[in-house]
Formats: sequence, structure tokens, C-alpha cells
Amino acid sequence: MSETFNFGRLFDPGLAWENLPFVLSGLPMTLIVSIVGMVIGLVLGLFLALARSSKSWVLRWPSRLYISFMRGTPILVFLFILYFGLPVVGVEFSAFTAAALGFGLNSAAYIAEINRASLNSIDQGQWESAKALNLGYWSTLRKVILPQATRIAIPPLTNVFMDIVKATSLAAVITVPELFQKTQIVAGRTFDAMTMYILVALIYWPICILIGMLQDYLEKRYSKFVSEK
Repeated sequence: MSETFNFGRLFDPGLAWENLPFVLSGLPMTLIVSIVGMVIGLVLGLFLALARSSKSWVLRWPSRLYISFMRGTPILVFLFILYFGLPVVGVEFSAFTAAALGFGLNSAAYIAEINRASLNSIDQGQWESAKALNLGYWSTLRKVILPQATRIAIPPLTNVFMDIVKATSLAAVITVPELFQKTQIVAGRTFDAMTMYILVALIYWPICILIGMLQDYLEKRYSKFVSEK
């Protein structure tokens, strides 16, 4: 026996609107965890990329091992290790710190490979020209190589940032009061999980659209910067 599809059973606009302020109260935490995690990932990822490309095995192999481990283990497992596992050996982090560290340390592995590929794509002649001008390694990297490599790395780095923003929903399992954790509270209280999950999906979507707009801006800025060189 067929039944008429009832949209109201799938999504209740009134319930969504009523609980929107409470759900959005988790947005600042989502953004803070995402940004802090991305900053940690960018800093560590750069040094991992340089170590990964080093001629010294003392730097190269530990960085390869780190990248392999982080890319080969689920971020949820790593969050559990940081928040629930480390207290066993006397190391305790707050939920926020564990989440920010977890996303930062994990994303650093992916960012390192992006950076390595971007740096290797710059013509070797750039290094030789800088050396001829008596520029040191770090000066060449900062003034000549990184600006060009950044333009190449921006699209994949933006994807990493989007992934971090969406992955912060996993932080709900370690009690971080972010968007998804707030959504789960309402879903449990109202017994209308579908409405709340659709609502939070519609919140994540425009956030990622804004990140995409930031990507377009940065691409134009760095393309202009490099062309002026």
C-alpha cells in the first residue's frame, strides 16, 4: 500500500528555526578549532615538507614515518588517543586542546605532501639564480620559492581546511561543544534527528562556500604577486 510522501516528517522548518540559535552557539567553537588546527597544520606541514625533501636521512625518514602514520590512521582514533588514552600515562588535555592538536597534527601530514609537491614544482633554476645573488637558503625560500609555491598550493590547502571544518563534527565525541554536538543535544531532546541533521548540514554548506570564496581571493592575489616578480 503506497503512502503520500510527507515532507513534514523529513524536515520540520518550525523546529529548525526554533533551535537554530542554540545550534549556532556551537559555530564559534567549530571555527576556532578549525582555524587553530589549520595553523598548526600549516606550520608543522612546512617543516615536514622540508625535512621530507632533505638529503639527510636523519630528517627524511622520521618525517616520512610521521606522514605515513597520520595518513594511515583515522582522525577519530587519534582524537581518542589524545583525549582518553594519554591520561593513562599522566598527560591530560582539555577537549578543545585535544581537538585542535588532533586536527592540526593530522592535517600536517597532508599539508606536508601538498607543500612538498608545490616546492618541487618550482624550477631548480630559481634556486641557482638566488644562489648567484648570494641569497642564503632561508632567504631564497622565503623571498623567491615560497611565494610561487603558495600559489600552486592554495587550492589543495583550501580543500584541507574544508575537510577540517567538516571533520570538527567528530570532536563531538570528546565533548567539544561545537556545531554537531549542539545538534545532537537538540536531536535527543526533540526526537527529530532528521530535521536537526539537515539543519546542521545546511549550516556547514555556506561555511564551505565562504572558504571557497577565500580561495578565489588568495589565488588572484598570489597570481598577481608572482606576475609582478
